[in-house]
Amino acid sequence: MKMKKRSALFLSAALFLAACGAEETKKETAEEPEKVADIKVASWSQPITEQTNLLVDEKKGFFKDNGLNVEVIPGAGGGDAIKNILSGQADIAFTDPGSLYFALDKGEKLKVLYNVYPQNVFNIVSLKEKNITKPEDLKGKTIGVYSLSSGTRQNLLVMLNQVGLSEKDVNIVETGLLNFAPLMQGQVDATAATDTGLVIGKQKGLGDVNVLEVKDYLNVPSDVFVVTEKTYEEKQDELKNFLKAYQASAQWMIADPEEAASLAVDYAIDGKNEEQNLDIIKLRNASAVSSLTEEKGLGALDTDILQQGADTYKELGLVKNQLNMEDAVEEEMVPTK
Repeated sequence: MKMKKRSALFLSAALFLAACGAEETKKETAEEPEKVADIKVASWSQPITEQTNLLVDEKKGFFKDNGLNVEVIPGAGGGDAIKNILSGQADIAFTDPGSLYFALDKGEKLKVLYNVYPQNVFNIVSLKEKNITKPEDLKGKTIGVYSLSSGTRQNLLVMLNQVGLSEKDVNIVETGLLNFAPLMQGQVDATAATDTGLVIGKQKGLGDVNVLEVKDYLNVPSDVFVVTEKTYEEKQDELKNFLKAYQASAQWMIADPEEAASLAVDYAIDGKNEEQNLDIIKLRNASAVSSLTEEKGLGALDTDILQQGADTYKELGLVKNQLNMEDAVEEEMVPTK
């Protein structure tokens, strides 16, 4: 009996020590920090209200919860964003299709991973009194653009092309970012702008206007996420996690634009007016959805429309080479519904 009791005591002690060891191992495991990957996103702009979902991870944790530390690198146009990934200063470019086409035309090896804004947000605005109600009415008119290298000019040319007109049929002038002042002062008949630019113009006294939207003629996306082939091959897991997190952040901003407008006050350089923030965010939310995203989820890519855009740029002489967008688009990276 004594031997049995002694054996039982030894067994109990051994089990106790094993349990303690297992508990310590659990504690050590729990205390080990999770691995966090750094991702740098090269933006086409400064941190602005329409990108609030990308800027507020400190508060919302979309990227942190997916094991990512995201840094947004500001730029001055989509070309800047592309340059930053080509130079290795960033991993992902937040850029426009035009800048993508220009880079591909030069032989750069790039991959398109996500359709940030499937709706084209560019437009042509004119005062009602000018009676410009269709693109054909622009013939012979003076039209303002931000700059001759801007998306406003490129998208104006796309619209003209769709109705059989060209740059030779109009007079294009550079007006800078404050392009609605020349319109209000009668210095131009119309001005090429964006939906958010129009909101700000109206707040500054722009009266009744006619608006021609480029998407009604060729709905090439406004912005996409692009990476180099090297980054695509080397950072598959990080990129998938980034797209999953970005999609969640976009869904949040669509579901709760009021919270996003409030946070933009602290995180966006143009976000001081919360009411204006809300107007801008609602517009950008609308541009993030389409019939395709309803079917497949936010970010869904349409290779055919990107190809139509590339073909139009070739026809306009904006690019020299025939681009094959099937080689550049990687649809499988987009998180599905």
